[in-house]
Amino acid sequence: MATIAYPQSYYAASANPVPQRPALQEEVQTDVCVIGAGYTGLSSALFLLENGFSVTVVEAAKVGFGASGRNGGQIVNSYSRDIDVIERTVGPRQAQLLGEMAFEGGRIIRDRVAKYNIQCDLKDGGVFAALTSKQMGHLESQKRLWERFGHKQLELMDAKRIREVVACDNYIGGMLDMSGGHIHPLNLALGEAAAVESLGGKIYEQSPAVRIERGANPVVHTPNGRVRAKFIIVAGNAYLGGLVPELAAKSMPCGTQVITTEPLSDELARTLLPQDYCVEDCNYLLDYYRLTSDKRLIFGGGVVYGARDPANIEAIIRPKMLKAFPQLKDVKIDFAWTGNFLLTLSRLPQVGRIGDNIYYSQGCSGHGVTYTHLAGKVLAEALRGQAERFDAFAELPHYPFPGGQMFRVPFSAIGAWYYSLRDRLGV
Repeated sequence: MATIAYPQSYYAASANPVPQRPALQEEVQTDVCVIGAGYTGLSSALFLLENGFSVTVVEAAKVGFGASGRNGGQIVNSYSRDIDVIERTVGPRQAQLLGEMAFEGGRIIRDRVAKYNIQCDLKDGGVFAALTSKQMGHLESQKRLWERFGHKQLELMDAKRIREVVACDNYIGGMLDMSGGHIHPLNLALGEAAAVESLGGKIYEQSPAVRIERGANPVVHTPNGRVRAKFIIVAGNAYLGGLVPELAAKSMPCGTQVITTEPLSDELARTLLPQDYCVEDCNYLLDYYRLTSDKRLIFGGGVVYGARDPANIEAIIRPKMLKAFPQLKDVKIDFAWTGNFLLTLSRLPQVGRIGDNIYYSQGCSGHGVTYTHLAGKVLAEALRGQAERFDAFAELPHYPFPGGQMFRVPFSAIGAWYYSLRDRLGV
């Protein structure tokens, strides 16, 4: 089997040193087999190990190979659909539980970084930037909503104030969330993997799960080995393929594109983002950007439905960057890559159990950095018999994409076009 390496991203080029991890070549016995060494799998493994379970992780490529090691690196609170939408869908009790959890993922990340001394360039402060008065009104109501659930580290910004933190003329205001922030996402995953191993967990790379033998004592088969477990956690997200057919119909892999500039002078970097906060705008298909520790600008945006890799990522994203920062017109792009995230029709995560012993979480819909860390805790609680928070997610309604798998891409693209048009028209 050919070895799968990291994509040529800025994160892979600047990653902390990592040990060579073996492929699974034998049969092993464990309490929990976790499929996927991204944030969901690693977070689950850490919480389980801290609570006395034995854990084996099988990964098709390398730790953090998927979205966990390719994303924009932004710690953004809540879910891709906010708590008010959840309240209208499921009622007050379930919404209260989900609302209380909406800000927990960022706290878990900070706890992990501190407890296990993870070197991942953690910085505080995230900005939501409004391009229209409608978007500004949404941020005002979002602030009231979040404060209802105890989230107080928020500041509304008018046009003058946002110019102090983002040197871009396009925004009429915004909201600063000081419990948001940014990280080197691959280094966070690598640090969490080292923490898993420090607690006795096993991680096998280049070991895709090719079949799950279901039953009272489930077995995960890889090309050259197998894992006998009491429980399985499926954490493959957009890279799961057809391993669990029940999970494929209600989700769709989507690609997002990211570019990274050459290192900027301290002076130029300071003029772009003087406080070193990360930024995302409020459009349906949003742009997001931040500075790295070595003063590059990482800029991402756009969605490719169905997760095809576009031929020229820089041609798609560079114009967006120059619209925000025309002063970067002569700056060279050193890295350009794409990565997949998993979209659900509701844009809310799918959490559940198949049979008695196969648990899963997937479909972060672009809000994965914080949610996946929370998901690991919620899945671990469920395996310990504390299912209230797990059930709050598991009871969210989910539907297959209209037209099934054949038509989900064009239908979703039409929907995105409609919302993008509304963004442009400000309606």
